[in-house]
Amino acid sequence: MKTKMSLLSVAILSASLSLMPAVANAALPMFAEGQQLPSLATMLERTTPAVVSVSVSGTQVSKQRVPDMFRYFFAPNAPREQIQERPFRGLGSGVIIDAKRGYIVTNNHVIDNADKILIGLHDGREFTAKLVGTDEDSDIALLQIKAEGLTGIKSADSDALRVGDFAVAIGNPFGLGQTVTSGIVSALGRSGLGIEMLENFIQTDAAINSGNSGGALVNLKGELIGINTAIVAPGGGNIGIGFAIPANMMHSLVDQIIEHGEVRRGVLGISGQELDSKLAKAFGLQTQHGAFVNEVMPDSAADKGGIKAGDIITSVNDKKIKSFQELRAKIGTLGAGTKVTLGLVRDGDQKTVKVTLGEQTDSKIAAAGGVHPMLQGATLENTKAGIEITDVKRGSPAAQSGLQKGDVIVGVNRSKITTLKALKEYLKDSEGAVALKIVRGDIALYLMLRN
Repeated sequence: MKTKMSLLSVAILSASLSLMPAVANAALPMFAEGQQLPSLATMLERTTPAVVSVSVSGTQVSKQRVPDMFRYFFAPNAPREQIQERPFRGLGSGVIIDAKRGYIVTNNHVIDNADKILIGLHDGREFTAKLVGTDEDSDIALLQIKAEGLTGIKSADSDALRVGDFAVAIGNPFGLGQTVTSGIVSALGRSGLGIEMLENFIQTDAAINSGNSGGALVNLKGELIGINTAIVAPGGGNIGIGFAIPANMMHSLVDQIIEHGEVRRGVLGISGQELDSKLAKAFGLQTQHGAFVNEVMPDSAADKGGIKAGDIITSVNDKKIKSFQELRAKIGTLGAGTKVTLGLVRDGDQKTVKVTLGEQTDSKIAAAGGVHPMLQGATLENTKAGIEITDVKRGSPAAQSGLQKGDVIVGVNRSKITTLKALKEYLKDSEGAVALKIVRGDIALYLMLRN
């Protein structure tokens, strides 16, 4: 039986091989001698110099509470927490979006907790980068290097993307060096994945692997359409489901960081939920795409714009939305004060309203170099007591200035300062040294900041 099966297999294989030339010749177009074959090489030669490698190093701090029975065994005043510090290194990718000013975009998770960020250019040069600012909720970070001869990348309108458009991913997977993969746009407006707080992803089957984070997703013209961010990888490798932050969303966040030193997140002032089949049936709708408005906050942007509870928001700036999560991501990445046109359905009728987004009150600045160079590496947050330092990166200018986690800024020189906005305004035109009045525990002290 084994011999018969082997002979049969050989016969089938021989027949298949005899048919292959005919099938191949029928499937492939004919090219005349000397005619150039289709290739992405020319586009990539222009584009790949704008994609860089990002190497980071730092110290990861972990805390573990010491049980009272052990703490008192050593001494009554022994520390309540055991602190362990472990050095780490990481690799990722980045994209040069402004060659003149040396601005590079990457993911926040690539540089999070890093004490040193090293940029490797396509031509082999290396530079230490400054962290300009981050937005943890959308996983965007802006870096800057001082270098000549940089190549930037032009961005496309990511809102004009369609499912089926070709896409090319460029990055630094597994530290191998720059690698290019291709595919298509598999889906748009992906949200509810639990990867980030604000999700509005482009999904692609272009292979994205570890180390591609922060790299470029481009179209066939070599224009940036997204920043590669995450993959679905149950087995740890690429299975053709990758996600990128849309270029338009990235630019909105980066422009705010450059202008204000922070993301001034826009607020619509509603609470709501996804439009499911039951709600759609109850409201007599043929579609299940949109964001259902449960409540409108008094005196909010939505209230002033005429939005009412029971409305179903279906588009933002003439671009259709699929879910409340997508609406949240789009609004949350637009800056405060931005004028937005919303399409909605009310009592079965299509309506359009215009709103001016409010500003998120619990403002936070991460890596606050945009406030003052010597505050770089500190995370500042408005609180009732003042401006609290919620985190200080080890070895950063903020740490070298003497700032500690838990410090509360209550004044500058002789002026009382209790909000991030007031602190930024005061320090904007300051020259020379300034004195920060700090409350640390039960004591007040002054720390000097020098430009």
